[in-house]
Amino acid sequence: MTDSLSTSPAPEGTTPDSSAVTAAPSGHIGHWISGARTSGTGATTAPVTNPATGQVTGQVQLASVDDVDAAVAAAAAAFPAWRDTSLSRRSAVLFRFRELLNERKPELAAMITAEHGKVLDDALGEVSRGQEVAEFACGIPHLLKGGFTENASTKVDVHSVRQPLGPVAIISPFNFPVMVPMWFFPVAIACGNTVVLKPSEKDPSASIWMAELWKEAGLPDGVFNVVQGDKVAVDRLLTHPDIASVSFVGSTPIARYVYETGTKAGKRVQALGGAKNHMLVLPDADLDLAADAAVNAGFGSAGERCMAISALVAVGGVGDDLVAKIVERTATLRTGDGTRGADMGPLVTQVHRDKVASYVDAGEQAGAAVVVDGRDVTPDGGADGFWLGPTLLDHVTPEMSVYTDEIFGPVLSVLRVDTYEQALELVNSNPYGNGTAIFTNDGGAARRFQNEVEVGMIGINVPIPVPMAYYSFGGWKNSLFGDSHAHGTEGVHFFTRGKVVTTRWLDPSHGGLNLGFPTNA
Repeated sequence: MTDSLSTSPAPEGTTPDSSAVTAAPSGHIGHWISGARTSGTGATTAPVTNPATGQVTGQVQLASVDDVDAAVAAAAAAFPAWRDTSLSRRSAVLFRFRELLNERKPELAAMITAEHGKVLDDALGEVSRGQEVAEFACGIPHLLKGGFTENASTKVDVHSVRQPLGPVAIISPFNFPVMVPMWFFPVAIACGNTVVLKPSEKDPSASIWMAELWKEAGLPDGVFNVVQGDKVAVDRLLTHPDIASVSFVGSTPIARYVYETGTKAGKRVQALGGAKNHMLVLPDADLDLAADAAVNAGFGSAGERCMAISALVAVGGVGDDLVAKIVERTATLRTGDGTRGADMGPLVTQVHRDKVASYVDAGEQAGAAVVVDGRDVTPDGGADGFWLGPTLLDHVTPEMSVYTDEIFGPVLSVLRVDTYEQALELVNSNPYGNGTAIFTNDGGAARRFQNEVEVGMIGINVPIPVPMAYYSFGGWKNSLFGDSHAHGTEGVHFFTRGKVVTTRWLDPSHGGLNLGFPTNA
């Protein structure tokens, strides 16, 4: 990810080689249940396309309720043995998975590019960030340590433990088919849970690839399962009595639905929703640095990131200079097939491409100035690809749909305000609270902003980095439903539950009847 790798070390392994890239696996893409591929019983399939060509490269099987039940049954059957597997053994499997992933991540990156459309370097960055969570989960023996108090009361000891939940469900979006599932399943598995993953039907192959990698790493059959599918599969996971928790990333309306449906069914739910991420540029900021960041974070992965910058707030008269610098940089970008060295690839589907373009139309009709028009892009890619180039709208106002809605495309809107207070009010009055950034050379202003802003993730002269795996990922307000963020120690707590044990070994001096409330004496 362009807007997050700036804080990460260079990824291990080789860079993806475009000469080695092939289309997404042709033919049938099914499920993975109890350690094997299966077509299941569902009669419905959906096409998988290469967004850079528009060509259908495969058909993904959509799960029936029976298919979901089979996957959950496999996870439930595998849970007792995996729960009781030693922490050392679990860690060894995690380490092996991490090593295999590191060796082969160019292969996985190529698969992402073929089905999602993001350029190869961006896809490799996605895999590397997912790998960081696997590395974090390798330390699970330390993270699961409980507490112990000797002689809490006379000859009474108390200790705490954290234990796994059982079979857990993960429902992941199309924009990060590897990184987002890996926010959850390495931690869930390391903690002793079993997993049923429901990936996006738009780019499903990576999920099966990772399932096969887990098997090679030595993970017992049934601990990691994959069901492809649509709302039928989602609804069954949300209500299945054997699913203990649900982790979800997607749009806010669906996140709210997942949270309400899952919690009504008695499940623990973390549902990460949409975003409208602001980037404030104060008058004292380095405008060259700010312009670079705006372009990287606004147009990377064609804007299909929940951490993308979509609202650029120019404070105190810097708007003209900042817009000019962004235009200059945008002119150097190449939009095209992700295997050909382009800077930005296509959008994931034709329907989504047209929806994003309609927001540009609406913004222009509402009075915004279209400074850079991606609707007219000439891509280096197939004539039937889902193309929309980088787009810059200036003089956007808060009531325009291009500002109020999460567009999820390469559209950067510039709003102009006079003061820091006005800029802060824009962010805090927005219903989303996922991420934000401020660019300034004033340490006092930055410190004030990080304290006053009502969002979950903040960048200071960094365009909203995805936090490292040992910190949590998640927003506030309509960007998160539930109490727990992803990964970090919050992830460990989400996938475990606490138990406190109070112990007194047989001691005749404590015999006799006493119906009073026990005291710590």
